[in-house]
Amino acid sequence: MALRGPAGLGPGCRRPLDEAVAAAEGREAPGVLAAGGAPEDEEEDDGRGRGLLRWDGFSAWLHCVCVVGFDLELGQAVEVIYPQHSKLTDKEKTNICYLSFPDSNSGCLGDTQFCFRFRQSSGRRVSLHCLLDQFDKDLPVYLKKDPAYFYGYVYFRQVRDKTLKRGYFQKSLVLISKLPYIHFFHTVLKQIAPEYFEKSEPYLEAACNDVDRWPAPVPGKTLHLPIMGVVMKVRIPTCHDKPGTTQIVQFTQQADTNISVILPTVHEVDLFRCFCPVFLHSQMLWELVLLGEPLVVMAPSPSESSETVLALVNCISPLKYFSDFRPYFTIHDSEFKEYTTRTQAPPSVILGVTNPFFAKTLQHWPHIIRIGDLKPTGEIPKQVKVKKLKNLKTLDSKPGVYTSYKPYLNRDEEIIKQLQKGVQQKRPSEAQSVILRRYFLELTQSFIIPLERYVASLMPLQKSISPWKSPPQLRQFLPEEFMKTLEKTGPQLTSRIKGDWIGLYRHFLKSPNFDGWFKIRRKEMTQKLEALHLEALCEEDLLLWIQKHTEVETVDLVLKLKNKLLQADREHLPVKPDTMEKLRTHIDAIILALPEDLQGILLKTGMT
Repeated sequence: MALRGPAGLGPGCRRPLDEAVAAAEGREAPGVLAAGGAPEDEEEDDGRGRGLLRWDGFSAWLHCVCVVGFDLELGQAVEVIYPQHSKLTDKEKTNICYLSFPDSNSGCLGDTQFCFRFRQSSGRRVSLHCLLDQFDKDLPVYLKKDPAYFYGYVYFRQVRDKTLKRGYFQKSLVLISKLPYIHFFHTVLKQIAPEYFEKSEPYLEAACNDVDRWPAPVPGKTLHLPIMGVVMKVRIPTCHDKPGTTQIVQFTQQADTNISVILPTVHEVDLFRCFCPVFLHSQMLWELVLLGEPLVVMAPSPSESSETVLALVNCISPLKYFSDFRPYFTIHDSEFKEYTTRTQAPPSVILGVTNPFFAKTLQHWPHIIRIGDLKPTGEIPKQVKVKKLKNLKTLDSKPGVYTSYKPYLNRDEEIIKQLQKGVQQKRPSEAQSVILRRYFLELTQSFIIPLERYVASLMPLQKSISPWKSPPQLRQFLPEEFMKTLEKTGPQLTSRIKGDWIGLYRHFLKSPNFDGWFKIRRKEMTQKLEALHLEALCEEDLLLWIQKHTEVETVDLVLKLKNKLLQADREHLPVKPDTMEKLRTHIDAIILALPEDLQGILLKTGMT
């Protein structure tokens, strides 16, 4: 049955960016109770009445929804893409097909959920719905969208069906999104996929219409998201949140009587469940991820591989993992040759695999984690050992961490004792995850604080900023100068862990994670200098200045000030709200002091 989707309407918004964003921020989910008030009237509104086009609400959360089935002649095939106007290249469709099904050796009977990540085809035009990238700036760095990648969230069902030639019903419902909100989208799939498999396309169309009516994913706002009779309460984190905390209120009150599901997190996985088989080596794995070392997770199913890869990437939070990572990777992936070649060193990437073929193909990789079935919450698997790589022959090899890596830091026995005690006392996995997440957070912060302190010292003094000169440059990052600061202000101030911290820093400074982190910090500091320069300009008596300068110089100043305003708006410079208004007032005053013919020209030029 063909799904109805307005083929002529793309997801892009044709209104000015600021209007569209304002409209998106002001949208409310239908039927949500206001605090202490009555439900708002539900209106049949397809989004156009709120200043957004049909499907813009949907595009804020998802690129599209795919249904992947198994055809005896074609193999895996995309049966449905919804909305119908959604654009996917043939290469992207092929990747989705293969990544949406577990490898045949996984033997996944029943329902299975997992996640994958794949590269967007080059040359794809960035659609205008990136008006919602306005919100990206307020997200923590590790939740910002990567324009080069899509996430796929899968709900796969395989059950016996004698009426089919193959003897099995095999189908996946897949949500394709730019947003790395793993826990959120898995929860959405749990709500809609089982019924979709029973009711088929009309149900999917109704679910997508619900998503199109959601408010935009604005960081810091508590959102009520209704889908097929269920209302989910979520909050997207912001870069201003204290790391390691969840802001969403979990108590029930009168205004929340229609809330079915409250999600304390949108992106985190069950950290302890994933690290459980290897928690003795969790600190070593933290080092490997921090340093961007090539890492393979060999697991029995895509659920285990994707959860473990995502847990590894998450363990260095609030630092962002800047290299590529694939929660589930197959031999059909378009990057298979690139990542498995032996003609060059393995790339900085974390791969999650399930096919036994990879045991041979990737045996030259320096670090391999082989895990067995992840036990249900409450059951503790036997702890794996660190083994030499030469002992890894097949995927049937015993679970273990296969590496010759020697950690820089001594193992923290305190955290191991704490987690082991929790196991003996049958402490819930959620509580164990909180302990492990706090440990990783404190470890990462102890490591990054000395770098933050040194980088802050590269900032020129505020008194060196002159309104009549270009903003001063940041001082250069000098590794040896930084190393000297560690003696007095190193991680020993905040961490009890001993070891070769300097060796770890030297290695980190050569890694993609340092490059990515420093690039962002340098951009933030450069923008801060630009903002301070703007503020210095605003404090000047510009009308007095133009009295001492020629008409040509005055026109040049107006054009430069207008460019500064455009830059501040475009780059979201951290300027005080009144600074922009002051600058506009200055510009208007200067223009009015000029001859009338010039006034007309300058008022039409750019923004005022």
